[in-house]
Amino acid sequence: MQIDEYAKCDGTELARLISVGEVSAQEIEQTARTGIESVEPELNAIVDDLFDEPLAANSGGPFNGVPFLIKDLVLHAANIPVEFGCRMLKGFSFPHDTELLSRFREAGLTMLGRTNTPELGFSPTTEPVANGPTHNPWMLGRSPGGSSGGSSAMVAAGAVPMAHANDGGGSIRIPAAQCGLVGLKPSRGRVPLGPDFDGPLGGMGIEFAVTRTVRDCAALLDAVEGSCPGELFLISPPSQPYVNELTIEPGVLRIAVSEIPISGVEIDPEVTSTLNTVTKVLEDQGHVVVEDKPEVNSETHFNVNLVYWTSFAAEVLQDLGAALDVTPSSENVEHVNLKVAEYGSALSAVDLLHAEAGRNEINRAVCNWFESYDLFVTPTCACPAWEHGLLNSNDPDLGAVEWTERLFKPVPFTSLFNLTGQPALTLPLGMSFDHRPIGIQFVAKIGREDILFQLAAQLEQLLPWIDRRPAIHVVNVVQN
Repeated sequence: MQIDEYAKCDGTELARLISVGEVSAQEIEQTARTGIESVEPELNAIVDDLFDEPLAANSGGPFNGVPFLIKDLVLHAANIPVEFGCRMLKGFSFPHDTELLSRFREAGLTMLGRTNTPELGFSPTTEPVANGPTHNPWMLGRSPGGSSGGSSAMVAAGAVPMAHANDGGGSIRIPAAQCGLVGLKPSRGRVPLGPDFDGPLGGMGIEFAVTRTVRDCAALLDAVEGSCPGELFLISPPSQPYVNELTIEPGVLRIAVSEIPISGVEIDPEVTSTLNTVTKVLEDQGHVVVEDKPEVNSETHFNVNLVYWTSFAAEVLQDLGAALDVTPSSENVEHVNLKVAEYGSALSAVDLLHAEAGRNEINRAVCNWFESYDLFVTPTCACPAWEHGLLNSNDPDLGAVEWTERLFKPVPFTSLFNLTGQPALTLPLGMSFDHRPIGIQFVAKIGREDILFQLAAQLEQLLPWIDRRPAIHVVNVVQN
């Protein structure tokens, strides 16, 4: 298979080609390796080398032979390093698969390597000291977003059709938006988190993936969704496979739209323009669109995030440091994350209970507001891909509070729906004048991924993005 033929295919099409014998899984794997290795020198998206052999997988799965990459954070395979983007955890591994990794195996995915992530995942950009910055394939020197920046860069560059990602404050949706991809944060409880976690980040942490097409997103969710024994959060299964939703018209939806984030930070005019374009398309399709947004106390929202993120960082560094018999220090942990962990270590049980009370307050307000709407539409980020260095988690002048304030400024729309647990989907529906992708976020009631997929399939036809190609792309690099 030639690289241009490979890059045109999404995962669903590659699986079909393998199943009918038009191409072998081995040939596709080799093409994927060539593609990854061709763009890696420019992107710096892969941690260490690719695996000598792909992780063992079920050859009868729905994505048999489809190339895939796993983010180096939380999800892990038995005896394969998972380093959280942190020098302190170099070489650390678990003796078991996470449940989701096992489901990726069952789906038949050809898992070829690990992707770069900011240290501990606590940043919307992917620039860890441990591995260096990952570049956005649309514009070198710009961030691919984070914390799933390595995965998103490789998918956008055509190296793999989809890759693992996770999301504690926007870490699926932000890099998907910055790299021009489809990024779904499923409902809380839709994708399993065990066995190492049951509700990371106070229930804000969610696992899934980034893709280039809506149908890959739906089909992959079909392959991995569902609870497992011991999960903290349970949710009703879908009434039918999500791929079936793609052929169903969504009907007339009542949609609220807002460009005003909780924090009130300024939004780039090109982002606003894209939102206005999407709003007009929704109205033209007969949907009822109104300007509205839930009322959320910004101070409460900030404090809940501060407590959950800092306590998570403290737990990870303490527990994994103890497992390795290594003490966190400036020699092995970035300055800001040391301060974040110190802050988290000083919190009390009462502080955590106050955070839970704040989360409850926000959940009740937002979910009651949602009773009037089917969907809520916002920008995904405040601006297209920003330059490297805007967010420096090794800045010696920043503490935990200052860092948390700073990191949410360019990404003020996503974290609210980690608190509420609602499904949120970003679609690449716009481009800036200098060819940087602009994502728009769609949020539904908890458990209603079906509506998101119905509308996403409609918009994929009306505002197509599949033929866009970034400057750093496997076809450009290999053929040149």
